[in-house]
Amino acid sequence: MDYGAIPNAQISAFKRHLQSEERVPATIRKYLRDIRSFVAWLGARPLGKDAAAGWKEYLRASQLCPETVNSKLSALNKFFRFLRRQECCVKYLRIQRRLFRRREREMSRADYTRLLEAAKDMGKTRLALLMETICATGIRVSEVRYITVEAAGAGRAEISLKGKIRTILIPGKLCRKLQKYARKQKIASGEIFLTRNGKGLSRRQIWAEMKGICKKADVAPTKVFPHNLRHLFAQAFYQVCRDVVKLADVLGHSSIETTRIYLLSTGTEHARQLDRLGLVT
Repeated sequence: MDYGAIPNAQISAFKRHLQSEERVPATIRKYLRDIRSFVAWLGARPLGKDAAAGWKEYLRASQLCPETVNSKLSALNKFFRFLRRQECCVKYLRIQRRLFRRREREMSRADYTRLLEAAKDMGKTRLALLMETICATGIRVSEVRYITVEAAGAGRAEISLKGKIRTILIPGKLCRKLQKYARKQKIASGEIFLTRNGKGLSRRQIWAEMKGICKKADVAPTKVFPHNLRHLFAQAFYQVCRDVVKLADVLGHSSIETTRIYLLSTGTEHARQLDRLGLVT
């Protein structure tokens, strides 16, 4: 049994392991943040199943939502498996499958339209085109770098992420807008969405720029983050094709269950569906 803090060398080795698995930087940072949080809580306690279970109870008592607790436990369990200490792994909280999404976090098509208009009114052409690109293709924010001049010319982008390669199609109208923007910015090849220094946009920068137009767009900040554009794409795509398997392939999901989460309706929509049952006289 180990005593004291987990050595930094083990955490560094875990980071290298995650990098070898081709995890995206944001995921790696999230895992390491959760592990360091556990180490800070652990203190001088012995590292074992009891300690892991104690941290689980600590998280539950911290008024975190169950999904957040499970996310942190997932990082810890992965770390334990890396250390070959599977006996320390803890069970996740049992959560009933959600039927609808919280309205305060749901970006509607109207919200999206107002965000685009606000970005254009504020002269943020790059941001407006970037939001359109994510929303019209369903790519992850970490996949923006694959939107290149060459991809816009071909009408498709080859995305390599998490050890998988998939092809995403780019709508013709969007291709033309991307090519026009690239010509105006004098970008002859490679990534289209670049900073003034010619570097790719970071997840944090995209997030901050989107938050910066909330007030102008009159859209609640709780709804505005890059991943919600991907959710909006998923809902629009499913309304047209009604094929969750095809949608999973387009989004790059390994599990249909993950795709199902993207298709949750809002509580308001769920209430309307209940009203249509006509069971209240």
